[in-house]
Amino acid sequence: MEEAPRVLYETKFEGRLAVLTMNRARHRNPLSSQMMAALDEAFAEAEQDPEVRVIMLRGDGPTFSGGHDLGSPDALATRAERENEAMAQRYPRTRGMDVDPHLRWRNIPKPTIAVVQGACIYAGWMLASAMDVIFAADDAQFLPTNFAYFAVPWDIGARRAKYLMFDNRFLSAHEALEWGFVQEVHPPAELEDAAMAYASRVAQQDPFQLRMMKHSIHQMQEIQGFTPHMLSSFSDRMVRAANTTAITTDGLTRREYLSVERARANRIAVQDGSEGDASTPES
Repeated sequence: MEEAPRVLYETKFEGRLAVLTMNRARHRNPLSSQMMAALDEAFAEAEQDPEVRVIMLRGDGPTFSGGHDLGSPDALATRAERENEAMAQRYPRTRGMDVDPHLRWRNIPKPTIAVVQGACIYAGWMLASAMDVIFAADDAQFLPTNFAYFAVPWDIGARRAKYLMFDNRFLSAHEALEWGFVQEVHPPAELEDAAMAYASRVAQQDPFQLRMMKHSIHQMQEIQGFTPHMLSSFSDRMVRAANTTAITTDGLTRREYLSVERARANRIAVQDGSEGDASTPES
């Protein structure tokens, strides 16, 4: 049986809006290398289509993204190949998956909108952060750390980033709104309609003006050092990767990150284990 596509692509509003949907709800839309490649292809298609003025990214099901893929069939298919991988191979592979695509998507010269519901964990935060505008359901939960594409201080400010990350806790949708990471929060049943209404309004604007608005704002951040900071932080992250413990599951070895385990424990303590997204392998 043919496998369903990892990313669905469609256009709306007479081709002016491209909607990209992560299509692995069963696994909470984890960001495997296969998913990242499918997203890259879809973003490239939307960027190159002269009719498309706005790009929307969403995740199917109750979860936007559970983060890096650590346990789905995609991850299991590639984990054995990476066992005992030397840093000389790991460094370019990790940058090619976790840094370069996000910088590329951030710099698409068209407005991009993330529509987030449920969990937006670690790599999910990176993905949402690379978009220009974020709409969130009021049940959304965001979890950052000092990951490879370390935009968190740019997203919420340096002191708030330290305050949040030192505590290894989730950020609610309304906190994310107050701190500027999210631009609008809506009940889950109203989220898609609200995001579509905004996208429709933006899609009516002159595409060249939209491009220049985005470019000017990005130039401000580049002058402040956005991209050099991303690349420097990535090197820090590769050093941090040494602070892990090897664990074996089903005969395969993976790394257990201490900050992930702390965040899982915190969430279980707060919610009495009622929410499973952060305690699954995909988180």
